[in-house]
Amino acid sequence: MKHQPIQQTETVGDFIARYLADVGVTVMFGVISIHNMPILDAVARQGRIRFVPARGEAGAMNMADAYARVSGGMGVCLTSTGTAAGNAAGAQAEALTAGSRVLHITSQVDLAYADRDRAAIHDVPRQPEMLRGVSKAVYRMWDANGAIGALTAAVSATLSAPSGPVSLEIPVDVQRSLAAPQGVGHAPVPVLPRVSDAVIEDIASYLRSAKRPLLWLGGGARGAVAEATELMRRGVGIVSSTNGRGIVSEEEPGTLGAFNMGPEAVELYESCDLMIVVGSRLRGNETRNNEMPLPRPLIQIDADASQGGRNYPVELFAHGDAADTLARLLAVLPDRLDCDRDLGFDLAKARAKAEGALRDRLGRYSTLADVLSQKVTEGGHAWVRDVTISNSTFGNRYVRLSEPNQGVHALGGGIGQGVSMGIGAALACTGARKAITLLGDGGTMLGLAEAITAVDENAPLVYVLMNDQAYGVIQNIQDAQYDSRRHYSALRVPEFDTFCASIGLPHRKVSAVEDFETALDAALAADGPQLIEVDMVAIGPFAEAFAGPPAGAAQKED
Repeated sequence: MKHQPIQQTETVGDFIARYLADVGVTVMFGVISIHNMPILDAVARQGRIRFVPARGEAGAMNMADAYARVSGGMGVCLTSTGTAAGNAAGAQAEALTAGSRVLHITSQVDLAYADRDRAAIHDVPRQPEMLRGVSKAVYRMWDANGAIGALTAAVSATLSAPSGPVSLEIPVDVQRSLAAPQGVGHAPVPVLPRVSDAVIEDIASYLRSAKRPLLWLGGGARGAVAEATELMRRGVGIVSSTNGRGIVSEEEPGTLGAFNMGPEAVELYESCDLMIVVGSRLRGNETRNNEMPLPRPLIQIDADASQGGRNYPVELFAHGDAADTLARLLAVLPDRLDCDRDLGFDLAKARAKAEGALRDRLGRYSTLADVLSQKVTEGGHAWVRDVTISNSTFGNRYVRLSEPNQGVHALGGGIGQGVSMGIGAALACTGARKAITLLGDGGTMLGLAEAITAVDENAPLVYVLMNDQAYGVIQNIQDAQYDSRRHYSALRVPEFDTFCASIGLPHRKVSAVEDFETALDAALAADGPQLIEVDMVAIGPFAEAFAGPPAGAAQKED
């Protein structure tokens, strides 16, 4: 790597921009402010990092999150202090839920006023406490001499297991101060927990004696593609959480994919005699609030030691990195396990039955779901989804993924993050890949301004906007549980064709499902961002109304 010469008069802002570029950052998302201008001025002068100016800090954080998930690297979000850092908090909570590798660089008022409640502009006296609520870790750069240590600590924490968003406060006067020569920045090697050989042998013993073992893969196993796939080849069945989709390709017959809690899955679980859960919290909305019976014995492998046995009691907990643990497990297992040869057939049958039942519930929208699944598979496109009925019904499970970095969705259930996530995912796509992004009209209204960012950046994405002119799932819940009293759920939305024309975003409207494939093909073939509006009022309802979880459930369906 060719490095720029170090200037003796370099500011901390200059050093931060140079360090980030040296450790491999090529794209950064954020909003410029008087409190981060020393950094952004350096970014612009050095010309090594593409800065994407979002319309708001929440959008910038969602972009950085999705960029990290699709690129497999680190997403960087830059905000100002106080209110601006607070604006990003909801989106950062989503990154925390997903364990995304996001570095949130935020500013702080001058050191002389920080933490003292002296009414400096943009000051929030307890900003670190706010950031701790949505961060894996929080650091502050106290002076110029400690710049390299603060940056290295923040990047290392971001990348190390269990990964998650890390916040770094940098006071504006520190950004402007002169930096001592600090050499070239090198990306720290992530710190990964490693289980003992004895634990590996214990897990292997369980597998050698099992006849119908299953491997449940969560988002924490995204780095274990080769290892999980090889275990499937040796006879282990696969099921995944929605955040673990594509770790084993859903084109493989030996996986349930994320059809993980329907009657077909439960029937299969009853026939199995071992489940190994890797990198998953076994979240309530995928386990019927942890009441769904899972196969026994139950083994858990996780890089986060605090997750051991949290939602289900386990016979064995292994605190370790997914890829390392599974690779060492494979090394002590036979080339073919003595498993029931019918397990793969039973998995394929259960998957087919679950897909068929879902198609019946979709009715005419099964045509649209089939087209999306085909195009995502053929193009290897990123599949990005906001919280909307269409995602809760078919987006989270039916559209098949072949790689883990294809899948991006609002894991924490927060509405309105899809517009921005689509941009971050799109800018991480390489070659002919694009980000096909599923939206609802309600969520779109929360992030609509970021569609302008998509146009400005010429992001390679296709928005598929499902427009029923209402908070559809809320209305369905009101019909099912509140005697059809539809209070506050009607939604006025703009004429999207007019809005799109005003910002230069190409728009296509589909009023019959038979026309959707033609519209999607045209949008995928075009340059830059495109929007397809699906008129659900004209097409009509799903065959079966989706009304969320049962009344009183603690978790919402995402």
